[in-house]
Amino acid sequence: MNSTRALKVLKEHGYKHTKQREKLLNLLDQHDDIYVSVKQLWEEFSEDFPGASYDTVYRNLYTLADIGILETTSFDGEKQFRFHCDTSDHHHHFICTICGKTSAIHLCPVEDVALSLPGHQIENHKFEVYGKCPACQ
Repeated sequence: MNSTRALKVLKEHGYKHTKQREKLLNLLDQHDDIYVSVKQLWEEFSEDFPGASYDTVYRNLYTLADIGILETTSFDGEKQFRFHCDTSDHHHHFICTICGKTSAIHLCPVEDVALSLPGHQIENHKFEVYGKCPACQ
């Protein structure tokens, strides 16, 4: 996903193209492969829109996540956002605790979990691994 594709998805879901949404998407483009907090995005966003509230950024990020443009995670007790991966295969993420860069993990432990829960129906799951990437070690 990138800002150009995201604007098309917004339009497909009936949302208007605004300068503020475009700026927010461009900021996310600049943070490629990194989860970013609402606070960090709001600080960068408010440089161009000084009158914009934190809630404006917050609401837009949650809307973008709800329609599948963004992925979310919780890190250090704070919700973080990034563009949804363009890969079509099922995967999970390694997230560097220093720089925030993500790497895809192309295996899934949910099959083992399902075997240990006979009679249960798993409807959804999320698997993330945290540590230091090679550049930050």
